[in-house]
Order: sequence, then C-alpha cells, then structure tokens
Amino acid sequence: MEIRAAVVEEEGGAFEIDTLELGDPAPDEVVVRVVGAGVCHTDLIVRDQEYPSPLPIVLGHEGSGVVESVGSAVTRVEPGDRVVMSFDSDDTCRHCRAGHPAYCDEFFAYNFGGVRPEDGSTPLSRDGEPVHGRFFGQSSFATHAMATERNVVPVADDVPLELLGPLGCGVQTGAGGVINSLDPQTGSSIAVFGAGSVGLSAVMAAKLKGCTEIVSVDLKDNRLAKADELGATATIDPEGVEDVVGAVREATDGGVEYAVETTGVPDVAEQAVASLTQRGTAGIVGAPPLGAEASYDVNDLLINGRTITGIVEGDSDRDEFIADLVELYRQGAFPFDELVTYYDFEEIERAVADSESGETIKPVLRVSEP
Repeated sequence: MEIRAAVVEEEGGAFEIDTLELGDPAPDEVVVRVVGAGVCHTDLIVRDQEYPSPLPIVLGHEGSGVVESVGSAVTRVEPGDRVVMSFDSDDTCRHCRAGHPAYCDEFFAYNFGGVRPEDGSTPLSRDGEPVHGRFFGQSSFATHAMATERNVVPVADDVPLELLGPLGCGVQTGAGGVINSLDPQTGSSIAVFGAGSVGLSAVMAAKLKGCTEIVSVDLKDNRLAKADELGATATIDPEGVEDVVGAVREATDGGVEYAVETTGVPDVAEQAVASLTQRGTAGIVGAPPLGAEASYDVNDLLINGRTITGIVEGDSDRDEFIADLVELYRQGAFPFDELVTYYDFEEIERAVADSESGETIKPVLRVSEP
C-alpha cells in the first residue's frame, strides 16, 4: 500500500515527508494506521547518528493507532483494535522469558537495526529501493506503521487515542524507572535531573509512590514550573546556583535516597550520583552518544554504599505497565496529558525544533483521525 512517511535521508538531515510503499505483513506483523506519534530524544540522536541506525530511515517509536490488517499467525489483536506501539524484543531470550523484555539480548537488532531481524528485509520501499523501517518495531512517523504482535498493546476506547503514543517509550521510561526499577519507599527522597517528558513522568511517579521530597533539576523555567505543578517539592535551575549537588543536598537535608538522570549528559550523571545520601541509588535513564563516559570516586561509592543502575524503558512489561498507566490517567492520578502539545504531521520539523529548544515538553504529531 502507498503511505506517507517522514524520511531521514542523511546524518543530521531533516524529516522529509515522502510517499513510500508499505509491503504486506509477515505472519507475526500488524499494520497500524497511525493516529498519534510522540517525538522523542531517541529519534533525534538516531537522526544525528549518535546511535547508528542505517539511513535512509523512517523513525518514530511512540505511535498509537488502529489496527488495519494482521499477519496470518496473529491472534492477540484484530482489525479495528486501538493500540499503543512500544519497543520490540525477541520474546525468546532469558531476559524476555523472565519478564524483562527491555533487556532483551537482541534489543539493538530489534529496535535500531532498521530491518526485520529475522531476515534483514524492510517493509518500506521507494521507487523499488528499500527504505529502512521497523524502528523500535514500528517506524511510526508515517500514516501507517508495520509493527509486530509482540509490541502492540491494546487500549480501551474511552481514552484519547492520539494522546497515548508517549506511553510506548518516554512516559513509560520515566514512570517505570521510578515505579519498577527504583521502587522508592513511602516517605523517601528523590532528585530527578532533567524535566522533559521522561523526567516529569518520573516526578509524577515519585509522587504516586509517596516520596515526600521530590527535587526537579532543569535549565528551563517552563519545565521547572510544570514540575512544581506535578508534585516537585523543590526545583533547581543549575544556572542559578554555584553547586548543583550542594543545592540538592540543602533541599533534602543532606542528600537524596534516589536519583534519576534523564538528560544523557555525563556530567549530570555524575551530579546525580554525588547527590545521593548513604546507601542511595541512582538510576541512569538518559542516553548519551555511544562511548560516552562518566567518572566516579570508587571509595565514595564504597564507603557510602551507593548504587548506580542503568534503566531501559522503565524495565517494563509493556502490556501490564502501559495498561496501568492508562488506568492511572483515567483516575486523574497520572496527568501526563499536561506534558503534551499537538502538531499536525506536516509540522514535524517545527515539533522537533520546539522539542530541542525546550519550548515544548512532549510534542505529539496528529497523523490521522482517531
């Protein structure tokens, strides 16, 4: 079928909407008419080849939409179902079998490879030439996406479908990083470095978990203001203080029990660890360019009993956790809609620019009618 998709042709290039061909689904695949697609930091670092997926490619990995057709072996969904598309995994490795698909042995192949891992093919083409797709098992910067039965999550009819795409990655990552990975105790303290959609989702999750000291650190006043609205008990602009770590410690009576680093900046990751109190844990969520390094004083970790843990996709079971977040949103306990600004699909470059400038917290492209 003929579709419209935003193609990145070269390193650092624009998202250019073009006409492509989408092939028929393989036995385990699902064709989804995309209704909404969130713009995420990961799309941009792949555009810039900091994570080297092959080009040309259709990105987008926070899609929501309606199933239009399914492969011959698909049983979980059928045409007409409303779904969120999340990350992909092989579902057969030891980590997937243990309920941790975000740590799939083949995570990079299934999410960044730009092809079907099983045979190296791509469902997308242009004038007979292949275009890389299946980014995070979807490539949802398009009117239609080819997903798999594994990574589509059915959702209820009484929530806005165009809103739900960010649950597939960014919102899931921030909220899951707190709820699933760090699991802070009621009455504990936490600092969240970065107040984009991932960081603010972490702030909301910390409030849900009963953290009584929640510090949000960011350079943008609009994001700090939103953090304050969503549950932060203190906000810090690094440009307004001499010592960020000292400011976090002052705001929390000596340091935090948990820290979440969402910016992907190694220096900030170091600050997150340094802000911990004894036996504190820092979760590293933000993705820097491959090869980036941060430094830590080994004795500082040892003597204080601190822990550093990496977190991918909030260590989430996609089906269960996305359903949980939808229910929390329905109850008014997780208002992630306050992070979202909508753009028409044709405005993708403006959405990207507004995201990079910090003007918009979470851009969501309206691709088609629900």
